[in-house]
Amino acid sequence: MTDLPVRIRPEIAALPPYRQGKQAGDEAFKLSSNENPFDPLPGVLAAVQAAGSFNRYPDASAARLRDRLAERHGVSPDGVHVAAGSVSILYQLTQAAAGPGDEVVFAWRSFEAYPGLAVVAGATAVPVPLTADGRHDLVAMADAVTDRTRVVIVCTPNNPTGPTVTQAEFDAFVAAVPGDVLIVLDEAYAEFVTDPDAVRGDAVRAAGHDNVVILRTFSKAYGLAGLRVGYAIGHPSILDAARTTGIPLSVIAAAEAAALASLDAEDALRERIDAIVERRDRLAAGLRAAGWDVPDAQGNFVWLSTGAETLDVAAAFAEAGLIVRPFAGDGVRISVGEEESVDRVIAIAASVVESLPQTHAGRR
Repeated sequence: MTDLPVRIRPEIAALPPYRQGKQAGDEAFKLSSNENPFDPLPGVLAAVQAAGSFNRYPDASAARLRDRLAERHGVSPDGVHVAAGSVSILYQLTQAAAGPGDEVVFAWRSFEAYPGLAVVAGATAVPVPLTADGRHDLVAMADAVTDRTRVVIVCTPNNPTGPTVTQAEFDAFVAAVPGDVLIVLDEAYAEFVTDPDAVRGDAVRAAGHDNVVILRTFSKAYGLAGLRVGYAIGHPSILDAARTTGIPLSVIAAAEAAALASLDAEDALRERIDAIVERRDRLAAGLRAAGWDVPDAQGNFVWLSTGAETLDVAAAFAEAGLIVRPFAGDGVRISVGEEESVDRVIAIAASVVESLPQTHAGRR
């Protein structure tokens, strides 16, 4: 860029800012941001209202929430770190571990914030292509690790394509990566996983892999995307390094109260997850029946490999009042939303697929 009034690092100036899913009008379904279509869980709004005055700072450590999460995951409170969304912790961990001359390895396409993590830290991003069916190629990722690698990110289920990494695959991957390389297991969608072979972060931590940090969030299954609460489970020393790089007081008192109340509503949470999973599986099956080659969907979204036609496909959905998330040149991610949206998504997808060439990668 040449119109900057001050000196900005050129790699930062060239980095596109993160762009969230497009907002939807009153008559449209917003299926672009993997949000939970349900209202907050029982007790959450009352907890937020009782959280206290806004003229006081929150507890910087979110101690009450850390204690609850530590008990839930079978670790000590210093093995839990809470921040304003799990992506905040990703930035903190990357800046703590990587710098100029270092490398950050991740699958691609995956969560679109990953490339920027490395650039902001001054490190080099090393994307490793997914397999043809939208899965992590952990063998290739292990091969991409060099003596300059400081962080490796594994997203399961993978956002935006949907498949999980299996426990066996991840165990072999950890064994292949040097023990002084930080491995981040991003489990933002873990609650929606039904695959019995999928990796489970708690099992990984219980196995004693001290270089692995598990990321979870309250934004998806718990429906607190607007309050920004995420957490990490890992070795206390690694989490202390993340806390050092983080912005203090970033988790407001209302967010901590909402997360605590959400943890108290386990039965209602399970019912909502079950409803979203059933809806997801029905949506994926309908899309396949319509002629789409949909990867295994284990999050709260499905993926259509639309390639060069991506923007045209997204426009067709938008014209029908369905706001989806296009990734130009690759595909379209469709969040599982309200029940009323499911049949409409399938109908539009069925009409769109007929316009694609018979040899198109997105067709069955």
